[in-house]
Amino acid sequence: QVQLIESGGGLVQPGGSLTLSCAASGGSFRNGAMAWFRQAPGKEREFVATKRWATGATRLADSVKGRFAISGDNTKNTVYLQMNSLKSEDTAVYFCAGGYPITSTLTSHSAYRVWGQGTQVTVSS
Repeated sequence: QVQLIESGGGLVQPGGSLTLSCAASGGSFRNGAMAWFRQAPGKEREFVATKRWATGATRLADSVKGRFAISGDNTKNTVYLQMNSLKSEDTAVYFCAGGYPITSTLTSHSAYRVWGQGTQVTVSS
């Protein structure tokens, strides 16, 4: 069974940067996609970014375009989320997810069947 392990969260000042990593073990999503979602206290889980392995295509939420980037290393079954110009509203638990979404469900959390445990990102001065 595939497991996803996230790392890289922490406390950062507004305007700072962090890079999250998510490694898949016990398998891969080579024919699917790996994504990042986040959930702030009292809010629903929201889509952040996704990457299709076969095509390399990526998609980002409008709220993070121009600040975040998703990339991957298929030799390591690992996807990364580079976060720049962080804002207080980026504070959340960030979850990595893997699955086989179709184009219309790329941003839907229900399309991803395997989830990591989450890593806390706190943006505060």
